[in-house]
Amino acid sequence: MPQSAGYEIVRLANGACCVRSLAFDETFHPGVGPAAEADALYVRQVRLIEQVRQHSGEFVIWDVGLGAAANGLAVLRATREVPCALRLISFDSTLEPLEFALQHRESLGYFHGYESPLERLLREHRVSFQCGPQNVEWELRLSDFPTLLSQPGANDLEKPHLILFDPCSPAKNAEMWTQPLFDTLFRLLDSNRPCTVASFSRSTMVRVTLLLAGFFVGVGRATGDKEETTLATNTRGAIDRLLDRHWLERARRSSSAEPLRTPVYRQAPLSPETWEKLLSHPQFQSP
Repeated sequence: MPQSAGYEIVRLANGACCVRSLAFDETFHPGVGPAAEADALYVRQVRLIEQVRQHSGEFVIWDVGLGAAANGLAVLRATREVPCALRLISFDSTLEPLEFALQHRESLGYFHGYESPLERLLREHRVSFQCGPQNVEWELRLSDFPTLLSQPGANDLEKPHLILFDPCSPAKNAEMWTQPLFDTLFRLLDSNRPCTVASFSRSTMVRVTLLLAGFFVGVGRATGDKEETTLATNTRGAIDRLLDRHWLERARRSSSAEPLRTPVYRQAPLSPETWEKLLSHPQFQSP
């Protein structure tokens, strides 16, 4: 299959093709392929079409980990028949995977109809276009995400209604999964604007990190070889299957549950301090 210095195209057992990062030694959307996984995790399970139909004004989505653009395109394709205004803000530290993917668009199969906007996004880092009744503003923030969020200008970013959180895994990209990062992310949200975070991860450590940051955290739908993923929200009642005290007890017994305080991956059980903080989280309080 095609390969460059940093990426290659790989074919999954179901026939779908994906981009693989050689540097991170990880395949993007390895379970069922980019289009199917993005639709399952970032469209259907968050009821995106329903949200957009019921929303008045601009609907803002943060696409954290632009990668090869499968998630952003899944969002646009799913809502293209809905009269709506979408603002998609994509974050990544490199354009290389998207450039590589566009060179192999025929193999990947999910770019059709969006080649021109993406080429302009690559050149200018911003593109506006209309697709039927849908108006799109797509912006690219090419930067180290943790550093960007720590800067004063982060407060000026449009507050999201939905966050597609899809960087490489904690073991390969620890800086994107630290407690300080999620603390900052939660602080930047508008407390009066419900926001859902969807992630492919089902790790206990990631879920504990989200809880300590202030999110309510629940079980996301299965995809590929994962029996479940993760949803989080800043608004109680927005997730159907919240983690319960049975999960909390399992987390207490886990050997890999303590959040990352620094961008160095390691595995550790919950500290007594973290356990006490979890017990006091409103999600685990009796009604």
